[in-house]
Amino acid sequence: MKLLLRADASPDIGAGHISRAVAYAERAVARGWDVHFAGSTTNADWLAARFDELSVPRLPVSSLADLASGFDAVLVDHYGIGDVRAEVNAAGARLVSIEDDVFGRRPADVVVDSGFAPGPRPADGSGVLLRGVEYTPLRDVVLRARSRRSTSSPPQVTVVVGGGAEWASTVSLLLQALADTGLPFTADALVRGTPTLPSTVEGQTIRVAAPHAGLLDLLAGTDIAISASGVTFLELCCLGVPTAAVQLVDNQAAGYRAALERGLACGLGPADTLGARLPEATETLRQLLSDASLRSRLSAAGQSAVDGRGVDRVLDVLSGF
Repeated sequence: MKLLLRADASPDIGAGHISRAVAYAERAVARGWDVHFAGSTTNADWLAARFDELSVPRLPVSSLADLASGFDAVLVDHYGIGDVRAEVNAAGARLVSIEDDVFGRRPADVVVDSGFAPGPRPADGSGVLLRGVEYTPLRDVVLRARSRRSTSSPPQVTVVVGGGAEWASTVSLLLQALADTGLPFTADALVRGTPTLPSTVEGQTIRVAAPHAGLLDLLAGTDIAISASGVTFLELCCLGVPTAAVQLVDNQAAGYRAALERGLACGLGPADTLGARLPEATETLRQLLSDASLRSRLSAAGQSAVDGRGVDRVLDVLSGF
């Protein structure tokens, strides 16, 4: 099987699409498939380096009609690409479309939506529909970290909300809410840009770094995460890390609501109103820091919901054509 992966990253859209493409590359290469990638990896070079480790060639970006020639399947994980099924099929390939509810939706031979609770999808002639969290694509490093979970005292907190520098102000507010709990912790905030650090009390430590390839090692030893409601949140569920989730952008709204409804996270609300609700966020974080039973419930619920075998389920379907 010859598979092309098409995805982009940028400071504006973050690195989630590349993370998912890497997950597909890893499992497809493990099956002996011939995998290629096309797309921009700006702001996600630390993730995209995995393509080189897997000997996955990177192709120059061009039209899907040109790129698809010679491939058995083309996987598109991109909100800005429209209906390309006809041109991909005309080139002799099947189209696999990754969508997040209405974002990135297009007709395809195989549609994958790994949301917690995908809403109704209008009929558009698509073939196989694979919908639900059981199709979550997670990288190998996540699955390895799942078996290495550890805890510490004071609690290790990791703040990771997005790949772009524009989220530094949101991180500033989250760190302020964390410090305002008055409880001890050691926090690592992974963010581009320079957040404003709050005053801390004895027993509180805050460190700031840019997102890096050691994220999963850090998460394996994390007691509490503060995360956006995107790809990283699904990784945290698989790892069993108790999480306070924030909704950064509109395309995370459905996943954020579903995560709270299923008891998979504590909610910090939308990022754009966080400043007006700081005392509320502080109380949520105080509960997470102080209530071990709450952390245990969130951990068990997350691991039960996301088992890490989503990519293989999708590739099994492709193999069956």
